[in-house]
Amino acid sequence: MAKGPTPREVARTENIARIKRLALSQLSSTSAGELSLRAIARELNIVSSAIYRYYSSRDELITALIVDAYDDLGRALEEAGAADRRGVRRRWSDTCRAMREWALAEPHRFALVYGSAIPGYRAPQDTIAPAGRVVDAFFGPVVDVLRSSRDEVGVNGWSRPGRVLLGQLEVTDEALGLEVSPTAVLALLGAFARVIGALTLELNGHFVGGFEPADALFDAFVDHEATLLGL
Repeated sequence: MAKGPTPREVARTENIARIKRLALSQLSSTSAGELSLRAIARELNIVSSAIYRYYSSRDELITALIVDAYDDLGRALEEAGAADRRGVRRRWSDTCRAMREWALAEPHRFALVYGSAIPGYRAPQDTIAPAGRVVDAFFGPVVDVLRSSRDEVGVNGWSRPGRVLLGQLEVTDEALGLEVSPTAVLALLGAFARVIGALTLELNGHFVGGFEPADALFDAFVDHEATLLGL
């Protein structure tokens, strides 16, 4: 008969969860670059050296938080854009709205993955797959439509890329398994960048005083992007 986790394993799992919660609490009042393992150790009421049994460095803890954030966001987008009786445009719009809902509910985690670069931190390979999960979920409802239009002219106004960009887009298409034209990859990346940009502006208070709440503004942005994508 299979045995369950040992008390030591349970305690380790619980302590890791507590460390992450305290780290996220720190991020609500300071930047990721100022994240302090020693401060977390004090909150846990353990000697500072003991926390290194769980995370060998600040960067390792940041990586764990980034992976968790990408996975949580990816899961939310996958659920919002899942194939059902809704049309493609509706599924993609719902995916964008799910991203905004997550960002508004988790502003510090959104900033952790899409905000300013963290001084001295270099993201390891561990973050690539989780980040790709978000991109896959964001593109998911749209890809089949764009696969049917492998034109050489462009997607809704996008000019055919030059040689350097064309090569980069082809590499990106292969890495993500999109199987769409280079201009379609460009259109998708443009939509992703503008949605992330709109959320960054909102979270940083740039719509305050004019668009409160910004629901209708964001919906208008998403509707415009859907039209640009030919949905």
